[in-house]
Amino acid sequence: MSLFKARDWWSVSVGSQEIFAHASLCVANIDNATNLLDKVVVGSYQGVVRVYRPQAGKADNLRAEDVLLEQQLQFPILQIEAGRFVSVSEALHLAVLHPRKLAVYSVSGTSGTVEHGIQYQMKLVYEHNLQRSAFNMAIGPFGCVKGKDFLCIQSLDGTVSFFEQESFAFSRFLPAFLLPGPLCYIPRTDSFITVSSSWQLESYKYQVLATAQDAATKEESQKVVVGKKISVDWSFNLGEPVIDVTLAPSDVASQVILVLGERSIFCLKDNGSLKFMKKLEYNPVCFYPYASFSEDQVLYMVGAHTGQLMVYDGVTLKWAAKIEYCPIAITLGHFQDLKGVIVSLDADGHLSCSYLGTDPSLFVVPTPESREINYDEQDQEMKQLQQVIRELSQTTDILPQNKAKEELKMEAFVPPNLDKNSVATDDSAKDDDQSPSITVKVSLSSTIGLENVRLLINSPFPISINQGTFTIPYVGDESNPAEVLVSFGMRGNSLPPSLVARATATYQLPSGAPRISQCDIKLPIKLVSMPAPPVKNATFKITLDNNKNCLSLNDLFPDFVTSDGTGSENAMGFQIYGGPVITLLSSKSSQRYRLQCDIFEAMWPIMEEFMGRVARFQRQSGAKDFEWSFSTNLPLQEYFDLIEMHLELRHHAERYKDLLDQRAKQFRTIQKRLLTRFKDKTPAPLANLDTLLDGTYRQILKLAEGVEENQATLVRCSMGLSCGTHIINKLITLKYQLTQTEVEILEASLTADVFCDGDQGWEETVGAAINSLLQTCLSKSGKDQPSVTPGDLRIPPDGTKFRKHMALMVDRLNKGGRLFVEGEQPGERKAASHSADARPMSAMSKDFPSEDSRGSKAGTPSAPNTPQGPPSSQGPETDHMTSPRGPLGDLPPLTGTTKGSSLPSLSGPGPNSILSDIQPGRERSKKKKKKKSPRVSSETGSDNDSFFGTSTSPEPVTVP
Repeated sequence: MSLFKARDWWSVSVGSQEIFAHASLCVANIDNATNLLDKVVVGSYQGVVRVYRPQAGKADNLRAEDVLLEQQLQFPILQIEAGRFVSVSEALHLAVLHPRKLAVYSVSGTSGTVEHGIQYQMKLVYEHNLQRSAFNMAIGPFGCVKGKDFLCIQSLDGTVSFFEQESFAFSRFLPAFLLPGPLCYIPRTDSFITVSSSWQLESYKYQVLATAQDAATKEESQKVVVGKKISVDWSFNLGEPVIDVTLAPSDVASQVILVLGERSIFCLKDNGSLKFMKKLEYNPVCFYPYASFSEDQVLYMVGAHTGQLMVYDGVTLKWAAKIEYCPIAITLGHFQDLKGVIVSLDADGHLSCSYLGTDPSLFVVPTPESREINYDEQDQEMKQLQQVIRELSQTTDILPQNKAKEELKMEAFVPPNLDKNSVATDDSAKDDDQSPSITVKVSLSSTIGLENVRLLINSPFPISINQGTFTIPYVGDESNPAEVLVSFGMRGNSLPPSLVARATATYQLPSGAPRISQCDIKLPIKLVSMPAPPVKNATFKITLDNNKNCLSLNDLFPDFVTSDGTGSENAMGFQIYGGPVITLLSSKSSQRYRLQCDIFEAMWPIMEEFMGRVARFQRQSGAKDFEWSFSTNLPLQEYFDLIEMHLELRHHAERYKDLLDQRAKQFRTIQKRLLTRFKDKTPAPLANLDTLLDGTYRQILKLAEGVEENQATLVRCSMGLSCGTHIINKLITLKYQLTQTEVEILEASLTADVFCDGDQGWEETVGAAINSLLQTCLSKSGKDQPSVTPGDLRIPPDGTKFRKHMALMVDRLNKGGRLFVEGEQPGERKAASHSADARPMSAMSKDFPSEDSRGSKAGTPSAPNTPQGPPSSQGPETDHMTSPRGPLGDLPPLTGTTKGSSLPSLSGPGPNSILSDIQPGRERSKKKKKKKSPRVSSETGSDNDSFFGTSTSPEPVTVP
């Protein structure tokens, strides 16, 4: 017997195979008895009216005297209400709403000689034939009359008809009506509340409806030219579908309106102002407010689909009880000196009267039998329990085991070699050889047996898969696992920021509980690159230090060793498919490696794979103190160039959008004028409108092509920016020896997830995050850390502010700043590599000079430990986009600032591309001699800056 279960006081099953709705229940003293006890009136869609008088007794045993009346009507019953509907009497009468008729009945009983001789009759007092199909009705003293109740019926077409008891008053059409909604009357303000199809709560004054201009049809009601139009007194935007609207009974002057939505409960004052809103974690069905003792206290009940009955005081849940059925209507009644009985009705006709609480239990616990105590057995049992406690206390894993791992085991098997016959279907990369592919086997097994397992494969762009969704009918144990083959390949002409795909399996346990399981798939580097001869000279260079001797590159990359001798132990080349060559070098006499390439961001895939392989090799060799470090300048300028290019392409996309919208409006205007000329009975010259239409049409086509090309370029640039962000994060981590907590904060702020869709771009998000770091953990004063709320995250006009904040963040890290939230202890930072005394420079300084990430001329002084700030402010360069030429001349130029950034030339747009002018970098630097692109290195470099030394032999390349 549960305390949180509604106890049935009286129940009955109404009818057989009948359908009931929310408005099918009414509780009132419908027979006007002198004892003032309520009766339960139920009407079904089958047209049957039943009147019950609940009495104390067995809950599941219906007595004959409990049924007062049962009568079959001619039409379905939509709603029943009790009120003073007869002008010559103040007694309660029953109003029954049919689809095309409104009928008012009187219910009375004739006493007999015995108890069973009382006969109840339902007599028709009057009825109104409706011109339109009814939906629901509201009752009340309209116009503030006393001792009378009038009726308002809402039709399916938006008509509200008013009946002053036996006579018809008037009907009006509600403005902007589409679908009918709940209807409620407020006596205090003499107004009606309804919900429109746009999910807005609207209030209409009764006087406004009564004095408005009458109209014969709905169309005429919207075109009233004389008299008063129907206007909304106030409205409130709910934002979700509404189930019911009602008025809470109140003992104070003001009244409150309760609105039950699909996910929320709204409480409003009678003037339309919101008092409170309660978000629900379940799907409600019905509700009933039963008391309001003050303006701040509203008591109501809510019924849920789960068979729960919740009692609320405002937004606070006071009680929850379980009921047998899912109610569609709940209310309160007074029966036989028992007040506040909960009356509920479900869709199948289960009518019950219940109360909250428990029945007293009469069970008495029997006295246990006395027996003698065996102390020897107790001592032995105590020793066993103490031994169990000691064994459990020694184990460190005190958390409960995750049973999901046993329920579904998912493994991915990546073969060591690529597919002999590539199945890559994307041929956008214009290369001689087709892009390779690799087929991965995903195995699923379960110890309990699972059905209908859905497997989703998600691969990072630009890696494609042949099939991303699988449905497995049954997954068995490991003896017969379910296997799925998935092929991965390259698509597009972009750099891959990540080589980790993810397999996600969703399933349900036999008990019905949903579960999810995930598995990462690490793809090989050979999928996106191939062996290539090392390149001696490169534009961008990254030098990595470690505390162990350099390893042989052939041992690290045995899968890239070819028979033609393209690489050696100290030099190896990797070429991204459709992209540049990345050269990896290792020093013979020092503990440093170097990566170099003509494109800065293209080094990330090789850099990530190389650092991972070195760390695994050292770990397998038994080295526990292996560490990476970075001692040269951070390549901030190269990173800023990527950001400028990405920002420039976003501005181009906005300009294309505006210009395309302008041309589309112009095209529609010309079409309208031509249509007017063609419809004119008197022929008139076209005034070259046809030529103008043809020219505008061709301009729209050209602009559409430009939008597509700009979007494709933006995607490639976003992938390059993601790779560059990974490089910067890794180098900052190595240079300042950040802890794991600091690395997480850095990667969350300077995120590498660059998305091309959405209104909020990467620059706005990362800029706000860096600004927050500068104002909190990296602020100059630890005592004063202002909490500044960022403004509107709009696309910045240029990257000057971003460069300034980024350089300032690096500068504060260089001065000993920490990245951690106040109150957390990230641990002591290791010896920073930017400190002059932190790391010995014995062998390194002899082998390689201190260089920046790009080659610099000899004799140029460089501060190795000073972060590069934003470039000096110069006049903006104006780059005019190529405009499609038509009969109207050139389109207006799309102007924007370009900072000389460069994209990886991964089979970019062709020579006839409309985006030919926004391919900045090296091409612009050749045309404009006044300002050189910052991403193009000097043609004449110093010999001392070459990682290869002075060796002139082309093959093999060695390191001195």
